[in-house]
Amino acid sequence: MKQIPRISDAEWTVMKVLWNRSPLPASDIIEALEKSERWHPKTVKTLLNRLVKKGALGFAREGRAYFYLPLVAESDCATAASEAFLARVFGGSLQPMLAHFVEKKRLSPKEMKELKRLLEDE
Repeated sequence: MKQIPRISDAEWTVMKVLWNRSPLPASDIIEALEKSERWHPKTVKTLLNRLVKKGALGFAREGRAYFYLPLVAESDCATAASEAFLARVFGGSLQPMLAHFVEKKRLSPKEMKELKRLLEDE
């Protein structure tokens, strides 16, 4: 299986733009993030370059424009981030994490029912 790169919160924001629609030229990514994050174009270009170096993004040059596309799936990144969080915060054990969130967050009856269904299916 391909190694999934660790991506920062800011890089995750860039990846979400491209997971929603790609390939995109840098100018479209910059425009999207200027509106939602109020980031300077140089900030976005720096993040794009980091993601390319990490292997999370690829690009193709067409004339003067660079078109970017994800090389890793969102679900794979979510799995890697979840596993890293679980290992870092809860020592890799799922039970204390579930107990923590069930105690600290109010689950709706629908969410409780779905959680029970998932646990019973295992």
